[in-house]
Amino acid sequence: MMTILNVIFDGLFAAIAGIGFGAISDPPLRAFKMIAILSALGHACRYCLMHFLGFDIATASLFGAIAIGFGSMWFGKKVYCPLTVLYIPALLPMIPGKFAYNMVFSLLMSLQTVKEPGMLNKYMEAFFSNTLVTCTVVFMLAIGATLPILLFPKITFSITRHKNKF
Repeated sequence: MMTILNVIFDGLFAAIAGIGFGAISDPPLRAFKMIAILSALGHACRYCLMHFLGFDIATASLFGAIAIGFGSMWFGKKVYCPLTVLYIPALLPMIPGKFAYNMVFSLLMSLQTVKEPGMLNKYMEAFFSNTLVTCTVVFMLAIGATLPILLFPKITFSITRHKNKF
């Protein structure tokens, strides 16, 4: 029971964050519900893959982003919005903020400990490790979300086009 609640809360908090990120880019009101659903779906997918199947954060993020990408293709038709309006705010809660913060922190600490080789090595190792995770996850998010566009270009670019009546 607690496990189901963890997944629900993870999706709920991601949906709230997705709505907030969506509000920044000023999409039409009809898109907010879909952004929330996509955020919750992608983040919950990543959460389940990491906690129940033992996936690493990059691979789990790829599958979460694929779910968001294909979901935005389906929801885009329903609310008549381009895919990017839906998937970009939905992906932002999946950015690994903890790793990005630790990357910058380790870089700053390594600059302050240049004269102490032991500490410098520790912070440089942390910097490269966090940089690798952050960049890999962001790359996987980009690949996963754009996969529908790469696989189905005619469908994805015609979502907001009217059918020719001739």
